[in-house]
Amino acid sequence: MTPAARLSAAIEILTDIETRRRPAADALKDWGLSHRFAGSGDRAALAGLVYDMLRRRASSRWLMEAETPRATLIGMLVLQRGETLESLAGLFNGERFAPEPLTTEEQTALASRKLADAAPDIQADVPHWLWTSFEAAFGADAVKEGQALAERAPVDLRVNTLKASREKLLAELEPLHATATPLSAWGLRVPLGPDGRSPAVQAEESFQKGWFEIQDEGSQLAGMIAAARPGEQVLDLCAGGGGKTLEFAAAMDNKGQIFATDSDKRRLAPIHERLSRAGARNVQVRTPRGALLIEDLDGHMDMVLVDAPCSGSGTWRRNPDAKWRLRPSSLADRQKDQAAVLKAGAKAVKPGGRLVFVTCSVLPEENDASVQAFLADHSDFTPAPLQVLAKAAGFSGFARFASSQGLGLQLSPNRSGTDGFFVTVLHRA
Repeated sequence: MTPAARLSAAIEILTDIETRRRPAADALKDWGLSHRFAGSGDRAALAGLVYDMLRRRASSRWLMEAETPRATLIGMLVLQRGETLESLAGLFNGERFAPEPLTTEEQTALASRKLADAAPDIQADVPHWLWTSFEAAFGADAVKEGQALAERAPVDLRVNTLKASREKLLAELEPLHATATPLSAWGLRVPLGPDGRSPAVQAEESFQKGWFEIQDEGSQLAGMIAAARPGEQVLDLCAGGGGKTLEFAAAMDNKGQIFATDSDKRRLAPIHERLSRAGARNVQVRTPRGALLIEDLDGHMDMVLVDAPCSGSGTWRRNPDAKWRLRPSSLADRQKDQAAVLKAGAKAVKPGGRLVFVTCSVLPEENDASVQAFLADHSDFTPAPLQVLAKAAGFSGFARFASSQGLGLQLSPNRSGTDGFFVTVLHRA
């Protein structure tokens, strides 16, 4: 496919996403199945175009004064990829498979409108109805945070210390230009390719050997703050595919016991293969059968991790379509889910133990507010001081990571160079 033909296809795919209100991954997959002439390079380039259009949807449409997929593409090419009127003319030329030439109105918009004149939520590419919450989370840095969440994310890896050291893995992945992550002592960062594509790290022999897992540095830091120790009894209540379970197994050096479960057994499906590859031997997976099978653990756990259901706003760099599909009703539903899972997790914590609450959200309603509601009903739990949380992760200047109400640490692309994560540790008396 020519570069111009890819632009036409990107407009077609975004139209499908918005018309049918479906996830971008589904639309891209269906397009590829119905256009088998497109090679892997074409499909990757199209995915990059579509996700970048979604990242900059609000700002692009404001710039172009139009609410269409075509306007989104043109605006994104200018704002995200640095195209000019002259370079766009070579792509939008109306020739075979290419988009139609720029209209007079489109040229005028590009020549006259400056993003700095737009409202803050437009500049930040954050849904308008969420802006008040976003400002509450980040104050004067809200626009910068939104813009950082509209950028592409790097590929972060966590070394599996059961099988390798970071130094050993850095040497193994030198051809990928891997570097040590700035905050996590277990992390490596692999840059994106020149075309914005993620490197195929899962094809590396070291991955097949279990030397590392793909895990954002922010998620690694959340696990470090939880501080699972050898010999402890740990419950990962929302384990999903097992990312933090694997991190705990390595931190505990396979000593002690980890119970991993999830309310949706489909999310647990990948965990068995990952545990085997990683050499994690102290994990008991409890697959639910209509209900969570954890009653026998009540009052016995040194640490319970609640990696809670949330909006996923902290992962907008990786899932940009999610922010435009989020609705107030779904946000309220996630808050109810959080209250329920926190209540269940609290029962399992033994006296003197700790409940670790984590979200991949940057919204105060899902973070500080959920903690406040929990503490109002559980007077025997007390949040750990921020200094203690920061020290566990090796942070200096912890105040810049404080959440809006000071009940936990708030990581974000602009603050910490990671995905958005909220973490707090609640100690039981």
